[in-house]
Amino acid sequence: MIGDPGFEAAVDAFVEELTPIVRALASRVPSVDARALEGDVVREAFAVAAAFIDCDGIHTDAELWSLLVAFGPRLEGDLVRAAPDDVRRAGLVAGRAAWLDTPSTMLDLLARYDAREGTSHARTYHDRAMAIAFAVAAIDPYTTEAELRAIERFRATLARAGSGPGAAVPPGVPAAATQDAAGAVDGAPPAPDELPPARPLEELMAELDGLVGLAGVKAEVKLVTDLIRVQNLRRERDLPVLDQSRHLVFAGNPGTGKTTVARLLAQIYRTLGVVERGHLVETDRSGMVAGFVGQTAPLVRKVFDEADGGVLLVDEAYALARGGERDFGQEAIDTLVKLIEDRRDRVVVIAAGYTDEMAGFIGANPGLRSRFPKTIVFPDYSTDELLRIFDGLGEKGGYRCDESADAKVRAWFDAQPRDKGFGNGRTARNLFEAAVARQASRVVQIEDVTDEQLTTLTAEDIPDVDEPLGGVPGP
Repeated sequence: MIGDPGFEAAVDAFVEELTPIVRALASRVPSVDARALEGDVVREAFAVAAAFIDCDGIHTDAELWSLLVAFGPRLEGDLVRAAPDDVRRAGLVAGRAAWLDTPSTMLDLLARYDAREGTSHARTYHDRAMAIAFAVAAIDPYTTEAELRAIERFRATLARAGSGPGAAVPPGVPAAATQDAAGAVDGAPPAPDELPPARPLEELMAELDGLVGLAGVKAEVKLVTDLIRVQNLRRERDLPVLDQSRHLVFAGNPGTGKTTVARLLAQIYRTLGVVERGHLVETDRSGMVAGFVGQTAPLVRKVFDEADGGVLLVDEAYALARGGERDFGQEAIDTLVKLIEDRRDRVVVIAAGYTDEMAGFIGANPGLRSRFPKTIVFPDYSTDELLRIFDGLGEKGGYRCDESADAKVRAWFDAQPRDKGFGNGRTARNLFEAAVARQASRVVQIEDVTDEQLTTLTAEDIPDVDEPLGGVPGP
């Protein structure tokens, strides 16, 4: 029987690093049986591995052989003489996936000890358990979406137990902003010799999690990230890796964070080795379509050259397919498809725009659908989320709303129709800037103005619902 060496190494690391920790813990807690606790480390590793093997309900031979090879010598019983069919008949892994949703007794013990003593043992558990999770997902050539979602479920469970990221970067992770309500970012790439180190993956994920709202978007980005990590593990072990497109469609209304997430994803791709530089270049129809014969293809090549080693974001990509008979938008699409293929190892393309229109864009060329297999939908922000963006802008700028201003801002957002003209985060920024301008006109008339007056927004500073945001009252 043949097991997966990477899986065995992950199990070995879990047992070898956690055993001395629980041994030391047992020596300080008289009521804890050291030998029993050391045996629990092996059973804990088995529980992690079995849960991930079970998470997609498939239980392949390769996964079960790896489980038997790694744990047969460690656990009492007949595992050492068992085969995959024996494991299936005995139900050793069936139903184990539910284990991923509740912090184990061992993890809880380590987390509570850390809180009392200032140690980081739960962090060690986190790192080694996640290594087993990724090792299981890397055993088979095709990583299922259920496996990737299970990794995120388990990561959330570990975080609830107080063992999540926040201290050091986990071993094996390559080393390397606050949310922009409008999604704008400077896309100019630094010169090659000026590139800073790639940012740690957990730092980028923490920034992603810190964005307001976008729960579904964050989940999809994490699935993309976890899949690449699994594929990297397989590549390191000279195992076959299925070729999958990294290009994405971002669908949603303006101001929903598409550019902000694209910027983060570019850096994630760099950290994971997908692209070399990790910068973001933005373009749209005006940057890709010319008005004369022979000029469109060079424009498209130019933006690809600028994005070389990074990510190209094509905003309102559907506009490329909207021209008439004599329009050169179709030439831009055809050139785009060709360059996506020619530079598939150097540039990742994200096509962005309104949800319905993007479906039409993908159908404009037979090659687009296969090259953009995944669409991530960016929903409109709720009123509560817009308030968080508004307050975040205030905190960053040194302003706060009093109770009357808070109520008026909420009412203002509630009154806005959530149609295609709604700017989401951009609207929140516009409202904030209008409020700051109105507040300035008010406080300049106050003699001996206090710091509190300078930094407080009142209901008087918030425009009425039917008032243009650009209008600033006179003195």
